[in-house]
Amino acid sequence: MGLKEWIIPQDRVFYDLLEQQAGQAVQAVDAFRHMLTHWQNQDTERQKVAQIEDKADRISHETFERLNRTFITPIDREDIARLVHRLDDVVDAIDDAANSIAIYHLEKVTGEMNEFAGILELQVKEVAALVAKLRVPGRMARDMPPHIVEIHRLENEADALINRAVQELFRGTDPLYIMKHKEVYTYLEAATDRCEDVADVMQDILRKHG
Repeated sequence: MGLKEWIIPQDRVFYDLLEQQAGQAVQAVDAFRHMLTHWQNQDTERQKVAQIEDKADRISHETFERLNRTFITPIDREDIARLVHRLDDVVDAIDDAANSIAIYHLEKVTGEMNEFAGILELQVKEVAALVAKLRVPGRMARDMPPHIVEIHRLENEADALINRAVQELFRGTDPLYIMKHKEVYTYLEAATDRCEDVADVMQDILRKHG
C-alpha cells in the first residue's frame, strides 16, 4: 500500500467518527424531546437518552484510540481531540438534564423546558451540518461561517431564556421546586454553551485550513 492510499482512508475514518459523534448530539436532543412529550414514562425515556450518551462515549474512545495509532491526520490531532471532547460534552449535558428530571420525578413539563429543547434541536442540527463541512477543506471559508453564526445566535437566545426562567422560578415560594427546576434549566443551558464551544473549535480549524 502506497503512502497516498494509506493517508486517504485515515481521513475518511476521522471524518466519519466526527460526524457520528455529532449525530449522537442530534439523537440525544430528539430523545429528550420525546421524553418531554411522553412524561408519564420518564424512567423509560430517560434510559433512551442514557443509551445515546453511552454510544457517544464509545465513539469518543474509538476516536482517541485511532488518534494514538495514526501518524498523519486530516486536520491537527489537537483539534480533532478538542472537537470530540466538545461534541461529547453536548450529549453529556443533555443526559444530565434528562437524569435530573427522572431523579426528581418532576410533575409536569414546563414551557421553559420545551423552549430549551427547541433551541437545542436547532443548534445540534447546525453543529452536525458544520462538522460535515470538514470533508471539503477548500470550501470551509464559504460554507462554515453561516453555521457558526447561527450557533452563536441560538446560544444568545438560550442565555436570555435562562435569565427569564430563573427569574420566574424565584417568584415562587417552594425551595425544592426552585432547586429542582433550576438544575434542569442549568444543564439545558450548559448544553447550548457546549454547542457554542463546538463552533469555537470549528472557527479555529477554519482559521488554519480555510
